Amino acid sequence: MSTPLPILEKAQRLRAELGEDYHDKLMEAIYADAAQIAESSMSRSSRHASPSFDRALDRALTHPVGGFLTMGIMFFVVFWITITGANIPSRIFGDLLLDQLYTLLHGIASALGTSPWLSGLLIDGVYLATAWVVSVMLPPMAIFFPLFTLLEDFGYLPRVAFNLDRLFAAAGAHGKQSLSMMMGFGCNAAGVIATRIIDSPRERLIATLTNNFSICNGRWPTLILIGTIFVGGAAPPALASLVAALSVVAVAGLGIVMTLLVSWGLSKTWLKGVPSVFSLELPPYRPPQILRTLYTSVIDRTLIVLWRALMMAAPAGAVIWLTSNVVIGGVSIAGHMVNLLNPLGLLLGLNGVILTAYVVAIPANEIVIPTILMLTLTLGRNIAGAQSGVMLELDEGQVYSVLTQVGGWTLLTAVNLLLFSLLHNPCSTTLLTIWHETKSRKWTLVAALLPLGLGVAATFTTTMLARLF
Repeated sequence: MSTPLPILEKAQRLRAELGEDYHDKLMEAIYADAAQIAESSMSRSSRHASPSFDRALDRALTHPVGGFLTMGIMFFVVFWITITGANIPSRIFGDLLLDQLYTLLHGIASALGTSPWLSGLLIDGVYLATAWVVSVMLPPMAIFFPLFTLLEDFGYLPRVAFNLDRLFAAAGAHGKQSLSMMMGFGCNAAGVIATRIIDSPRERLIATLTNNFSICNGRWPTLILIGTIFVGGAAPPALASLVAALSVVAVAGLGIVMTLLVSWGLSKTWLKGVPSVFSLELPPYRPPQILRTLYTSVIDRTLIVLWRALMMAAPAGAVIWLTSNVVIGGVSIAGHMVNLLNPLGLLLGLNGVILTAYVVAIPANEIVIPTILMLTLTLGRNIAGAQSGVMLELDEGQVYSVLTQVGGWTLLTAVNLLLFSLLHNPCSTTLLTIWHETKSRKWTLVAALLPLGLGVAATFTTTMLARLF
């Protein structure tokens, strides 16, 4: 069987001979012919007839100014419903998994005569890590994903891409990057794969390197929790959920801004070139299909993401428990790691526990908060009832108390964590996907270090400004 390589090489050579503006001229010709055919074959009863519902809605959703305002309002409503609706089920899961079942498992282990180190590893490490992920991640995901899927099925997300097309063109990138960016809001690895729809290798690489600025599933729970207990908690109680939702929207919006700025910087330096035309046909609006939406959001998104988080949380819980209980020179391994990273963490307005958690969470962003809590409780011996490497039953108020009283967190720490959650290296799955797509160690390394460098710069700047003023 013949290899497709000569065909691809010939296609690339012919594309170079046709010139960079060939695709632009082709699209202009196609739409000119389409307009001519429509004009000659369609009859209009009246030029003053009122526009259809689709056209009227499109005028509002794709308006140069109103379109962005509508986008902000819609995403704010989604986050506000998620934040306010997840509190009660999170508390119920916490009571069941982190109190009743945890106590029952320890009782069974004691009755069976299980050795303390084994019960500690399995119950205080593996089980509590996975239980905390379920109690914290499942309720917001079970609300957020159906709402987001409704917007997707309704046909709104392509309108968002249409609005962003002008901005990406101004940034020297391809308009289709807006589609891969929207895919990245679900999973950055999927977003990187979605860049295949971009024909230009230069523009595809820009989209690949900047997809990490789209907040993936694994980072939403961190943003929602920190935004709720710190940013929302700093506001009056009547406005707490409103301010918390605005903080999450602000971080997501900052991610879009960073995508555009970094795309512009890359297109002017390492990856110079002329952006090509983006032709997007807006799909018709569709009425919500409740059963399909529930299946897509619950099975394809919520449960799959939760399963991935559990698969990462279980070994991470074991590692954290072991590093917290294996002592070298009178200090646990976790203590050594935290002490090593603490000077850098404090310089960035964070701390050694947070940086250690991000090192542990390289396989998956979902386990950042559980890791932070486990390490904080482990190293903070002054908490009543805290055991080495054990996560206690914690609701939002208790999480706030642990992080502030034991971890020494302030509002500045929380704000910097929100920034660092947006601007840090991609997870290992995304990095592996980038390597497979680019076949380049250089660009994979750039994809890892570029957002991390921006995260360090952003948190350092925020910290210095806060300490000055």
